Order: sequence, then structure tokens, then C-alpha cells
Amino acid sequence: MFYKDKMKLETQIEKLAALGIALNDGITVEDFLISFDREEYEKKPFDLILFVYGIEVEEEPWGRFFCDRAWNFDTECIEGSGAYVSIVENFHRITGRTKKLEEVSDEIDVEEGKAYLEYIIDGEKKSYNIKVDSDWADPETVASIMDDLKVQSYDFYAKDNGQASIWFYLNQKEAEELNALAGNPFNLVSKPWWKIW
Repeated sequence: MFYKDKMKLETQIEKLAALGIALNDGITVEDFLISFDREEYEKKPFDLILFVYGIEVEEEPWGRFFCDRAWNFDTECIEGSGAYVSIVENFHRITGRTKKLEEVSDEIDVEEGKAYLEYIIDGEKKSYNIKVDSDWADPETVASIMDDLKVQSYDFYAKDNGQASIWFYLNQKEAEELNALAGNPFNLVSKPWWKIW
């Protein structure tokens, strides 16, 4: 099903929506064209568009994500306290907030090499002492966050984006269908998720 020929941006949006990966309310084609021109989206279907689904609209009002089923996670993002709170909240957002998340907090001191994260998920308190590696997110902590947020039959899938990656939260059928549509952005067989960075 992978498309090699050009495809209208609107058609790509429609096909993704048919898989259950829809735009958030109020997002329009014009919002896509703020960041890239139409030709960029259409010359390689389901490549650039998947990246944009994971970011915020680059125009006021700020803080509007294109799609709440995707997030572009730049792993070089740990600059101080609040960084892991953002990671937890964004992964929680793309799960559809299926679990109850409360009291998310972190303390990060990059210079001292100390970091700590805690939150309550479905009534269970979780706390993590985090390995500090300059401003890079700790893969083990990120894996724990994902495990805490997942529900049965769903998982997190990443499309490589260089230093960053676009994460989707999908069931197996959705992952296989998106893989077929978009030219196999996910390794569904054996590649460990942390190998993406």
C-alpha cells in the first residue's frame, strides 16, 4: 500500500484519519502550510506529515498540537526541572489519557548529576532516580514511563527523526496499517525501542 507518487496533503490527512489518527479539533490545512510548503508534504507521502502530526502549530495561539495521537520527542531536552514532567505529560496525552495521572513532579540538577521523578498513576505512586547524561533523556526512565502508561493491547511506536523521534500510541492493527501506508516507519519485529536514539 506504500505510496511512492505524489499525493495531495488533504488526501494524506483523510487516509490517516481513516486509520484513527485524526487531527485535533480546529486544526486546518493552513496550519500545516505555516511550517512547510505543500510540495514538501506531497512529494513524499506520509513522511513529513507524520513529523508534523507530532508537533505544535507554529503560530499563535501557542500550545496547539496537530494530533493528540503523536508526539515529536527530542531526547536532548533535559535542561532543568520540569523536563521529565513534560515527557510524562506528553506520553500521557498521546495515550488518550486512559490512565489517571496525578501529582507529576521532578527535580533535576544537571550540574550535580542528580534527578528525580515521581507521579501517581491509577492510584499507584511511582518514583524514579534518574541517570543524568548532560541534557539527554535517560532511556531507562523513559521506558519506565511508557510501561506505567500503557494499557493491554496498545504500545508506543517510534518513527525515527534523527536526534528526535515521532511517537505514536497504537494497537497492533493500527501499527501494521500505518506501517503499510507510510513505508514501514516502525520496526515491528525485533528492534528495541531505545535503539532509535
